[in-house]
Amino acid sequence: MSAGRLRLERGGLAVAGWGLLGFLALPVVALFLATSPSALRDGLSHPLVGPALRLSLLTTSLSLAIVVGLGTPLAWWLANASGRAARALETLVQLPAVIPPAVAGVALLLTFGRRGLLAGWAYPTGSSLAFSTTAVVLAEVFVSAPYFVQAATSGFRRIDPKLLLVARTFGAAPLRVFSRVAVPLAAPGLLAGGAMSWARSLGEFGATLMFAGNLEGRTQTLPLAIYTAFESDSRVAQALSIVLVAVAYTLLLLVRWLLARTAAGGEAA
Repeated sequence: MSAGRLRLERGGLAVAGWGLLGFLALPVVALFLATSPSALRDGLSHPLVGPALRLSLLTTSLSLAIVVGLGTPLAWWLANASGRAARALETLVQLPAVIPPAVAGVALLLTFGRRGLLAGWAYPTGSSLAFSTTAVVLAEVFVSAPYFVQAATSGFRRIDPKLLLVARTFGAAPLRVFSRVAVPLAAPGLLAGGAMSWARSLGEFGATLMFAGNLEGRTQTLPLAIYTAFESDSRVAQALSIVLVAVAYTLLLLVRWLLARTAAGGEAA
């Protein structure tokens, strides 16, 4: 291949790659350039922001605690299970990550709503979890759990089986092997999964809107506040959007650092 043709092909690949990069970066850059510091300050001081921020911090913290508390044992089991049934269950766990958020909201409503699948058993008095703060937490758990479970499962699978075998040889019970050996060794993967899960629940919109509604101070999280503010005061929507972008970018940097640390630890071992 001639040097001219080689340079041409490399140039074509570079143009294609940088074209996509520009398309992904420009909207984020425009978001920051379109908002002055004074507009950002005024937007964040709007009465809509405080309740939405507090509710988002509360619900995402609760959802993360549930996901980590229940997802860690599940990930441990998936990492050690084999066979078609285990792989089918692992695929089922990942399903909420790929279905549309609106579909997730409808599914939650048909399960936990007043006329849902569990209505007769869970709501004998006719009440319902739908359109409540609890519904926000359930929606966030549903859409964010796959991210944690996938990362945690991968973290557990990277553990050298010989280390677990040594722990069992010294008489450690299964629960002790899990809590004292497996969890510390898989900690970077667990932390990365927790960060991704929290970021996903913080940005959740569709399932929350369908299942919990958009009630200020009760179910209106930051993404729903952006949706509401955009119709009346774009400064608020822009300010909250910048906050969410900054948080998401910080969490992605944290995840990359944790994954790099995990890879470095695997190479050292």
